[in-house]
Amino acid sequence: MNCAGAMLYGSRRGTPLIDLQWFAAEDEGRTEEPSEYKIRKAREEGRVAKSQELIAALGLLFPALTILFSAGYMLTTCIEMIRFFFTRINELNPASDGVTAGLFFSYFIKLVWPVAAAGVAAAVFSNLVQVGPLFTTKPLVPDFSRIVPHFGRYFKRTLFSMEGLFNFAKSIVKMAIIGSVAFFLIRSRIETLANLQNAGIWPGLVTVGGLAIRMLIIAALLLLLLSIPDMLFQRWQYRQSLKMTRQEVTEERKMYEGDPQIRGRIRQRMRELMGRNMTVNVARADVVVTNPTHFACALEYDNITMPAPRLSAKGVDETAFRMKAVAKENDVPIIENKQLARSLFAEVDIGQIVPVRYYEVLALVYAQVQQINETRRRANGIGA
Repeated sequence: MNCAGAMLYGSRRGTPLIDLQWFAAEDEGRTEEPSEYKIRKAREEGRVAKSQELIAALGLLFPALTILFSAGYMLTTCIEMIRFFFTRINELNPASDGVTAGLFFSYFIKLVWPVAAAGVAAAVFSNLVQVGPLFTTKPLVPDFSRIVPHFGRYFKRTLFSMEGLFNFAKSIVKMAIIGSVAFFLIRSRIETLANLQNAGIWPGLVTVGGLAIRMLIIAALLLLLLSIPDMLFQRWQYRQSLKMTRQEVTEERKMYEGDPQIRGRIRQRMRELMGRNMTVNVARADVVVTNPTHFACALEYDNITMPAPRLSAKGVDETAFRMKAVAKENDVPIIENKQLARSLFAEVDIGQIVPVRYYEVLALVYAQVQQINETRRRANGIGA
């Protein structure tokens, strides 16, 4: 093993120190697109393409809009709480009873629950939009191999990879967005903010609160736009991480379809069974219609159980030759009708009743069969 290979494995044989998925898929020989089975298995394990930027943007936007539309309710609740505690400041003793704590938490829940509900709704909605309904506990299963720090893998992923470069550029853009929004909004209200020292509490609260909520909403909307390229990148990276080598594709095909040698033996056995069935069906058929050399179709008719003649066997080339040989051995009439033989072979399955459009031709064929059988009976009678 060379030096590069030695760096990839630990002291225990086969234990990777650096996950090969941090390298480009083509560099590892993973050139094949992932199969549906591999994608489904990864999804069951909780490995899905998901943008954390979309979750963060909606997690900021939903609560901000909730604060904007429920500001009156929250302000009323806050004023009520302050008035309640200040008017009873001499009656309540937090150190000796639990009533005060209970009252505080009741007001606290009234203030927090709209924002908390919006945050939960944003988290659920952003995940459903990206990956659909998915519930799995596999990511929660302890994996003690991850406890050991792998600094090489960490630095390669964060600094020397496409993901690291993309995340670095994304962080720069996010800082630029938040800084620009804050700068231009504060600059647009700089005079009003400077005069707040001469204003009352209520005008100051309205001004600062309005400026802050506008800053949150605008920043959240811009971050939401930023999440679109991030989501596309995450999906591309996800597909890259699931790419397969040709050996993996072959092994998976074997797992689903079986070993090629076993499949060959199964096909051979099926041909043998079909050959045996063909022999039996041709032997009891009424007539074999031929092409005359390439196609052969055996017809059987029982006026009690069948509404019309049924195709009991068919074959092409070598199978057709064997069908004619079996028919001769069992004195089954062989009639040449090129168009009928080709049509029956192409359009009618074995065991299927012949369609109505062939009845006129079949009547002529069975008339010939009757003549052949009558001639044979007479010949046998004369011989006797």
